[in-house]
Order: sequence, then C-alpha cells, then structure tokens
Amino acid sequence: MNGQLFDSLEFEPTVAAARARIAAIRPAAYARSRNHLEGAVTRLSPYLTHGFVTLRDVLAGVLLHGPLPIQHKLVYELGWREYFQHVWQHEGDAIFESLHEGVLPDAAYSRELPDDIRQGQTGVPVIDQAVRTLVGTGYLHNHARMWLASYVVHLRKVHWRSGADWLYGHLLDGDLASNHLSWQWVAGTGSHKPYLFNADNVARYAPSAWHSPGTAIDTDYGALDHLARSPRAVPGGRLGAREPAPPLLPAPPGAGFTAPDAAAVQGRPVRLIHAWNLGEPLARAPGECRIGVALREFHSRWPWSERRWQFVSERLRAVCDGMWLGTAAEVQAALGGATVVHRQADRHMEAWTPQADPVQAPTLLDWPPGRCASFSQFWNRAAKGLSEAGELLR
Repeated sequence: MNGQLFDSLEFEPTVAAARARIAAIRPAAYARSRNHLEGAVTRLSPYLTHGFVTLRDVLAGVLLHGPLPIQHKLVYELGWREYFQHVWQHEGDAIFESLHEGVLPDAAYSRELPDDIRQGQTGVPVIDQAVRTLVGTGYLHNHARMWLASYVVHLRKVHWRSGADWLYGHLLDGDLASNHLSWQWVAGTGSHKPYLFNADNVARYAPSAWHSPGTAIDTDYGALDHLARSPRAVPGGRLGAREPAPPLLPAPPGAGFTAPDAAAVQGRPVRLIHAWNLGEPLARAPGECRIGVALREFHSRWPWSERRWQFVSERLRAVCDGMWLGTAAEVQAALGGATVVHRQADRHMEAWTPQADPVQAPTLLDWPPGRCASFSQFWNRAAKGLSEAGELLR
C-alpha cells in the first residue's frame, strides 16, 4: 500500500493543483469514508495552511455540486480548523503549554522523542507505517495522526509538546494551532479525557500493512486506560540498519534564498510574500518588487523538513522577484529605502513588523468576540452566518 500511497500524496505547489482538489471533492463520499486511511478525504490541508486557497474557496467550490446541510461532516471539519485559529488568537503562546493537567502531571513525561519513533522502528506496524508515510510524503491522514500522538503520549510517556513540534516540522500542512491543539486534545490537556485506540480500531480503518496484532495496542480500552494513567512507558523498538531520521532545518538548503538586499528594493514599492500567503498575488503595482521572505527567528524556533522547505520555496520562486532569508532586523533594514511595503497580515509574522496590511484573509465563520471554551460553543455562535447568508446551505 505504501507505494500507491506515496504516489497519491504528491502535492504540486500551485493554485491550479489546489483548485483541482477542490473540484474533486465529493461530500457524500467524504462523510462516508473520511475515517478510513484510504477514504475520500480532500488532502487540501497543505494548500490551506500555506494560503493557496481559503476555507471560503473550499466551501464555494463544494457548493457548486449543490447545497449541504449546515451539520454536514465536511462543513463541520472546516469549522474545526477555524476553531483552532480562534483559540490561538485568544490564547497566544499559551497553546504551546498544557492548557490544564492531563491524566498525569507534565513532569511524568519525557521531553525527548525516542529515535525508534523518529525512524519508524517501534515494532508496532501502525506507528512505523505512519512515521514512514509522514517522512516519505510530508502528509498523514488525520486518523493516523491521532494514533501516532496517542502512542507517543500515553504508551511511550513522551510529552505531547515534543511530539507536536516534531510532527509540525515534517507536515506540509503543519499548522501551529491545528497541530498543537490536536495533540493537546489527544493528550487530555485540552480535553476531558485521553484519546486511546487499539488494534481493532486500526484493523477497521487502515490497510493490512498497518494492522498491529500482538503488540502493545492489541488489548481492550480498559487496559489502555490503565496504561495511560501509569507513569511506566511500554518498551520501545530496536534500531536496525535504517538510515537516521531526516533532520528538521531552521534554514532551507539551496532553495534560492539570499540575504536581504536593500539595493534590490531601493525607491520601489515592495510586496512581501511569506509562506502563509502563497495564493495568487494581487495585481502588480507599477514598479513593484515582490520579495519572498523567511525569518530566522521563526524557523529557529519552528524548523521544517527539507521536503516542506522545497514545497514553499518552489512556489515563492514562481511568484517572486527575489527571496530573502534573514533576521527581522535585517529584513526591516533592507526595506528602509522602499517607497511602500505591503504584506498580508498573519499570526506567524505579526511579531516583527508594523507594515502588515490591515485586512486579514476572510474567515469562513463569524467569530464571536470572546474565547469559546469548546468547539460546540464556537460552532453554535459562529456558524449562524452560514445558514443565514442565503440559500447555500439547508
């Protein structure tokens, strides 16, 4: 299955590829099969994370096939993505710490992700297949992400933050809010109970190569709950001759980035393009210079895999006149001679420059002003506009 899976998980970094995926969505098939690893999921998340298309684009494209109920699974999942952004907006960096204590105190978990997990050599087929798929494609089905996170936290006793940081860097769709809050949901630090799974669950939703009879997960949920609440980790696997896991990189290797260059933008209007707004640029102003920008401060904190750097840099090369990698101070200094600087606002970039255009990308839902304590509360308040905006949903 892995060869076929790898072939089907190629993500071309173009708007046309994103739109083709939108056109291919079949809501009924999605609702029926989305929990299966070979189900009819959209695989749009890399394009959403990096701004090739928006959630509004997705919904509008789907509705070309006809109206959907407001509670349709596909619409609901789009809402979950916005809920995580809503929480990040209100909590800020607090989402990178446990929102509350989980089944064990934070101190009970290791902060180091073991090498047998990083290299897919745990001896538990579902985990090893998940890691190899992740590293080989930059993508992982959401159900497999939950299995992987549950194993890392509840069986191997690794702190959710260590697993979340590692997964984020390898995923082409790595989104700080969705990824880290999902790990908290699995860990029980952002939900009321730990997420657990067993071999029967894997057998129901995954191909045979992922099935894991006779392993630590081949037991009932009572036993798994006991394991989750015990501070003792289950044994790891033995490392074989497999190559070391690929590193996460704070700077792109040979992707075409240069140091910020003041001479290139002197006396010109500049539009900055960053990794989270890779859609079709606005019409070019007279004399405008388009610069792709990556900040060392961000990527030192949140390094990416070489595969993810390639995905982003290929798109930047296609739409920009130049690409800069530098510190915030270096970029700001180089922009000093520009006549005007435009940049789409984004939470990833807001800490370093005042030059963001004031208008954020439009949201799908009407966010309530205060922090919603749960997705259901957020949905009940925010989704009203979808059904009241016309005859699109019924």
